[in-house]
Amino acid sequence: MLKEFKEFAMRGNVMDLAVGVIIGAAFGKIVTSLVEDVLMPPIGQLVGKVDFSNLFVSLSGRHFDSIAAAKAAVPPGSTLNYGIFINNTINFLIVAFVVFLVVQQMNRLTRKQVAPPAPTTKDCPQCAMPIPLAAKRCGHCTSQLA
Repeated sequence: MLKEFKEFAMRGNVMDLAVGVIIGAAFGKIVTSLVEDVLMPPIGQLVGKVDFSNLFVSLSGRHFDSIAAAKAAVPPGSTLNYGIFINNTINFLIVAFVVFLVVQQMNRLTRKQVAPPAPTTKDCPQCAMPIPLAAKRCGHCTSQLA
């Protein structure tokens, strides 16, 4: 059983999948940083100096200055963190778009050329009408075919 598992784990597909997961995790961190550190600060400035990662609604009825303050309170306050949700949604959209572009390019590179279908007819040398390939005599002009 251990030998079978080793054969399974060393197949090319499993190794490709492992590499893909590792690259995907690293790419996810880059996208998260892009959204939180590059995209959202200017958008927050444009919308009125808002820090999206700190947008929340307190569900406990108490007032907190930040999400961190709500979590540090005793007892911790319940919050609806819609700013973090906005950041994560933008992360997802960027990752989904990049995956779409990569898959589109892979499909373009691996698209198989479709061979034209084999001909089923030929033209008669006398009347130039189409006739079946196996014909011995033309059905239109009745000429004998070689």
